Amino acid sequence: MSASHGGRIARPALWLGLLMALAASTPAQAGQKAKWWRSETFQRELRLTTDQVSRLDQIFHASWPTLKQHKHDLDRLETDLSKLIAEGTAEESQVIEMIDRVEASRSALGRTRSLMLFRMHRVLSASQRATLKALHDAPERDRKEGGNSSR
Repeated sequence: MSASHGGRIARPALWLGLLMALAASTPAQAGQKAKWWRSETFQRELRLTTDQVSRLDQIFHASWPTLKQHKHDLDRLETDLSKLIAEGTAEESQVIEMIDRVEASRSALGRTRSLMLFRMHRVLSASQRATLKALHDAPERDRKEGGNSSR
């Protein structure tokens, strides 16, 4: 029972990492890939209800414009930082200020994405989250098992 309790404590970190991976690392890549709940396989395996699919869609679409804007801002600031460094004429204090702006932008993107994923997590039942994790882990497990059997 103690291990089960310990597993429950670790699950929030697992589901968040899993949902983040499934939702793609950047909004530019996220389009269809992020909508894992729209996949027939995921709907069937997780036994998602039409209400859950609708709620996941709502969460995604409510977050998408902000994610896109944060990603655009981050890309622009990273480009500006690269130019500033490449020119080689900026004072260190200017570079530090630009780095701070880049990191604040990266943080805003991550915070928005994490909040979206947290909201999605609340739509799924505990058994659905466990199944989702198993589906996500299967390719990595298969890759590792395939690598071990060839040795």
